Amino acid sequence: MTATETDITEDLIRDLLCEQHPDLADRPLKLGACGWDNQVWRLGDDLAVRLPWATQSADALLRKEHAWLPILAPRLPLQIPVPQRLGEPSERFPRPWLVTTWVPGDPADRAPVTRAAEAAVTLAGFLTALHRPAPDGAPAGRDRGGPLADTAENFAQGLASATELGLIRDPDAVRAVWEDAAAAPEWAGPRLWLHGDLHPANILTTNGTFCGVIDFGDLFAGDPACDLAAAWTLLPDGAADLFHETYRPSPDAATRRRARGWAVLRALACLHIGDAGVHGRPGGKPTWGPPAQAALQRLTASVHQ
Repeated sequence: MTATETDITEDLIRDLLCEQHPDLADRPLKLGACGWDNQVWRLGDDLAVRLPWATQSADALLRKEHAWLPILAPRLPLQIPVPQRLGEPSERFPRPWLVTTWVPGDPADRAPVTRAAEAAVTLAGFLTALHRPAPDGAPAGRDRGGPLADTAENFAQGLASATELGLIRDPDAVRAVWEDAAAAPEWAGPRLWLHGDLHPANILTTNGTFCGVIDFGDLFAGDPACDLAAAWTLLPDGAADLFHETYRPSPDAATRRRARGWAVLRALACLHIGDAGVHGRPGGKPTWGPPAQAALQRLTASVHQ
C-alpha cells in the first residue's frame, strides 16, 4: 500500500523541477527504480530524483540523507548518491524530495559478484572508510544496531514463518547461528557511522565487482557488526576471510559473531520479500530470494568459525 496519494509521473516531476529547480527542468527523465521507500528517476546523465512513495517514514529518511551524505561522501572510495538539491513539500506534491547524483551500475541481486577477491577487498575498503566515530548528533538506528538479543522476537517470528513456507532447509542450524551471535559480548567501542541496510539490492556492480552503494535511508551510528554482516550477505562463498583480513581495524571474534546474527536477520527478511515476489504479493521482489538462501547456507556452515 502506497503512502503517497499523488501518482508519481514524469509530468509531476517536471512540474516540481520547474517550480523549485527550474535550471534542471529540461533534462531527460526516465524511471530508474521503485524502491521500498522511494521512486528513483534518472535526470539527465548524472543526476537522479528521489521521491517518497511507499512509506510514511521516507520523508525523514530523505532529509537525513540530505543532511549527512554530503559530509560523508568525500572520504568514501565507492560512488554513493550525493544529495544536490532538496525539494520541499508543496501543493503539487506534499512531501520532500531530493535531487542526487546518479550512481551507475547494476544491483547485486540482479548482477551478482563474480570476482570474489576483488569484491571482498573493495567492500572492506568501503566499510573501513565509512566506519568512523560519529558525532553526538548522528541518528540512531530504527530497529538495528542495538543489542542483538533485543531482536529475539523478530528472529523467532521470521524463522517460524520462513520454515512454515518451506524456505528454510535446516531451521535448527539457523537458530544456532543467531543464538551464538546473541550470546556474544556487546559492542563497547564508540558509535560508528553505518550504512545500516546493506543487502544485495543496495549495492551496485560492474564487471563482476562492486562499484557503488545506494539507499542510505537507514544511515545511523552504532555497532559495526550490523554492516559487517555484509561479509555473508553480499560476498560469494569463501570471500569472508579475505574481507575480515582487509577491513580495519580487524574485527574481533565477538564482533564477527554478532555480524553473523545480523546477517541471519537480514537474510530472513530478504527471504520473505523474495518469496512474496515469486508469488506476486505486494512488496515482493523475486530477485531477493536466491542471495538470501545463499547467505543462510554460508552462515550455517560458519557458526563455529
